[in-house]
Amino acid sequence: MTRSRRSQIQREAAQIRMRGQRRQHDTARIARTIQDTLAEVNALEAWRFALGWSRSQTVAQIAGLYLADGLRPPGLSEPMLCRWEHDADEWPGPEYTVMLCRAYGARPEQLGLARGLAPHTNALFGRPVIRYGRPDMTAYPRGRWEGMEPMTTAAGLPAVRESLHLALLADPMGSAGTAELAEAAVEHYALNYSKHPPQILFNEVREVRQLLAPVVQAGPGTSYGADIQRQVGWLSALLGNLAYHLDDLAGARTHLSAAAAWGERTGDIRLASWAWGAHSMIARTTGRYDTALSHAERGASLAPSGLARAQLHAWALLPALARLQRADDADQALHTALAELETDPSGTAPGRFGFDEPELALHQAEADLALGRHQRARARAEASAAACPDGTGSWTAATLVLAQTEAPDSPQDATQRALHVLDHVPAARLRSTARTRLRDLTRTLPTDHADELTERLRALPAAIDHHGHGHGLLC
Repeated sequence: MTRSRRSQIQREAAQIRMRGQRRQHDTARIARTIQDTLAEVNALEAWRFALGWSRSQTVAQIAGLYLADGLRPPGLSEPMLCRWEHDADEWPGPEYTVMLCRAYGARPEQLGLARGLAPHTNALFGRPVIRYGRPDMTAYPRGRWEGMEPMTTAAGLPAVRESLHLALLADPMGSAGTAELAEAAVEHYALNYSKHPPQILFNEVREVRQLLAPVVQAGPGTSYGADIQRQVGWLSALLGNLAYHLDDLAGARTHLSAAAAWGERTGDIRLASWAWGAHSMIARTTGRYDTALSHAERGASLAPSGLARAQLHAWALLPALARLQRADDADQALHTALAELETDPSGTAPGRFGFDEPELALHQAEADLALGRHQRARARAEASAAACPDGTGSWTAATLVLAQTEAPDSPQDATQRALHVLDHVPAARLRSTARTRLRDLTRTLPTDHADELTERLRALPAAIDHHGHGHGLLC
């Protein structure tokens, strides 16, 4: 099969998946439609297309299942999966068949793998003897699977909340241990922010904050009271960021105002400065660049030295100044950010709430793009995307900024890059910022290149629908 035909099949399969999702078809029905329409596609590949996964995502999902079972992932690779999909003489062994079924939420016969299990039928399905102890009834879950991510941290989300709840049952008025648990919960949510659809993480963070509300009310005079209040502030900051990524700007401003207030009340200047930086981000999104600069300056004035001050200069001041076309001041903000990172012994390590070198490169790229420095913007966006794991929110952002830099002189490349994002990132994981960048890209592309991208965007389900339901709540 030629490369062009393979690309055409991928595009047509993605369009079939979109139409099926709009009509609320389940994965099995979408896979059948793909097979019926595209004769070259077998059942195993059709299911992967129906889920919108790349081969690398399938490999990662299966590795996650092994880790969740307490096992070391085996050597499954993309070429192995490719052979199973395209070579009639190549079949996964019984164990890989089980894991593919678990990852896709299908039965062996739906994936076209039942005959490959024939010699092992008694061992695998006569009784629950597969080596990691899962009986048949749990090896192949039925029902809708869209949006679900079988990752260890997906199970970890409710587990964190449950541990805090148990501690509060033992000591309803809180304790120093409760404060430590709350801090650990904030750290978990912050460091695993990109591993979950925003709506799912929003619900968990909100429930944890609600658990702490009675403790905050009852214990302001205790030795641990300020610590718990500070963590409530950070939980509010997380809710603000998540609401922003769900395109709820009014809700985001409310949560961030609460975060800033708790930061100032408890003397946590890092929390207060971060909240004002996030306020600047929201003002920038709505085109209020003078207000964005004012918020950024307030946050930067509060930020402690090192990583926190670097973040405020790179994430808040730099883009606000670039939007106002104040190139010299923008360059100075970037210089300050770099200098602050150099003085921080852990400045280049991944930071709380996601600030690290790839994010710094992303902010540089967007600032250069706003200032018309397309070549510099392209180089920084490429560096940012290359440093991020595929499919994450940071990778999506950098890839779409890179597409924006390509749009003026390489519209075909820009279009394919954007379509690649839509093919590989489930709708539940597309943040409002990604959707905005995609819409901005369609306005800069020539009409003949923008049509397919516009249609794909039109087919995306809303992050929050008109009934107030979030996309991706199946997790």
